Amino acid sequence: MAMKRLAEQQDKPLPYSILLVDGDCALCHGMTRFAVRRDRAVRFRIAALQSDIGQKLLKDAGLSVQHRSSMVLMEQDRIYVKSSAALRVLRRLDGLWPLLYAGIVIPCPVRDFGYDLIARFRYRLFGQSDICMLPSAAGPDRFLPGGEQMGSDRDAREKDDVERSPLHPKPD
Repeated sequence: MAMKRLAEQQDKPLPYSILLVDGDCALCHGMTRFAVRRDRAVRFRIAALQSDIGQKLLKDAGLSVQHRSSMVLMEQDRIYVKSSAALRVLRRLDGLWPLLYAGIVIPCPVRDFGYDLIARFRYRLFGQSDICMLPSAAGPDRFLPGGEQMGSDRDAREKDDVERSPLHPKPD
C-alpha cells in the first residue's frame, strides 16, 4: 500500500511535511521550484532521495534505499508515494492547485500507471543533472539538514575515474 505508519519512528508529529525527490532529475527540480513558490506557509521540508538524510528516512520508513522513481511525502504519521504524494502536495499549495486533489477519486492503480510512465522516461524527456539543483530550487531554509545531494554516486565515480585517467593528469 502507498501509505505506511511512521508512528513508531516519531514521538510527536513534525510541524512540517517532508518531501523526498530525486536529486538528479531535472523534472523533480522543476516540481520542487513550483511547489516552493506556491507554499507560502512553508509546509514542506525537502531532501534528495540520494542524500544521507533521504536514505535514512527511506530506511526508517521501510522503503528501499534504491527508491528513485517516485517522490515520497511524509506527513504526520503517514507515507505517500507516486501519484498519492503528488496530489497531497498539490492539496497543500496556495491558489487553486488544491482543486486538482479531486483526482484522488481516480483509482490509485490508474493514477500510478500514468505516474510510472512519466517516471520511467523522465530523464529522456526532461534531462538529468550532474549536480543536485534542489538547494537553489528550494532555498536553504526549505532543506532538511544533510538533504542536499551534490550529484549522484554514479557521477562521483565517473569524476574519480576521469581524474585518475592518464589522459587527464591532475594539475599541480
